[in-house]
Amino acid sequence: MAGTIQVDIVSAEGEIYSGQAQMVYLPAAEGEIGVAPRHAPLLALLKAGEVRVQLPEGGAELSFYVGGGALEVQPTRVTVLADTAIRAKDLDEAAATRL
Repeated sequence: MAGTIQVDIVSAEGEIYSGQAQMVYLPAAEGEIGVAPRHAPLLALLKAGEVRVQLPEGGAELSFYVGGGALEVQPTRVTVLADTAIRAKDLDEAAATRL
């Protein structure tokens, strides 16, 4: 698809998300990074925080929380290798206070 980038978010527990995105926002160790299609290659460490995946064509935005990890960006793919990761919709208040 033109104007999209493949996003894969994986943790030790398995694959959390795989799909196309219009834009991805990530909590890099040096600050938030925004990644669009055809982004320059990049390797970065992630800190604990929210990963936001903006779906194509004005779709919803998906949120994931990672406990740190690494990020690899290629012009057509973003790969997040998270220490721990969970979908925001799967979090409950009790679990959030334990993180």
